[in-house]
Amino acid sequence: MGKPIEKFRLNVAAILLTPEGDMLICERNGIAGAWQFPQGGVDKGESLDQAITRELFEEIGVTADQWVELKKSGPFRYHFGEGRQVRGFHGKDQHFFLLEYLADPLAIDVHRPLPEFQAFQWIRPEEFSLNWVPQTKRAMYQEALLALLGLELR
Repeated sequence: MGKPIEKFRLNVAAILLTPEGDMLICERNGIAGAWQFPQGGVDKGESLDQAITRELFEEIGVTADQWVELKKSGPFRYHFGEGRQVRGFHGKDQHFFLLEYLADPLAIDVHRPLPEFQAFQWIRPEEFSLNWVPQTKRAMYQEALLALLGLELR
């Protein structure tokens, strides 16, 4: 008998950069110090591009006319860990989009109808800390930031 088949949810994440090179990070709602990029699942019948457009609007109020895609890469896979499943999935296959954000950096709106975040800030990419993300996601973040920004995080 073989190993059980694992299922991974298709997911998208956005790394937004200002023209000056600052990167957006958002703090998870109710989890102080947990900073990440806007991200979310790809709905049935939805393309990756449609999903990133929807997620950016739902999570931070950013519309498609406020950014330009520079690059995308993935999928980067991570497991939830310890055989855990969430909604029948063992982890996620995440595609990262590197986007140039063209609007006012202060116009980010984390106070959405179903808020995912409680705060946001713009940082230099090299200031990003792997300690802000769960252990299960750290290797994925390292791979994605290296692929998209040439940034080596330790």
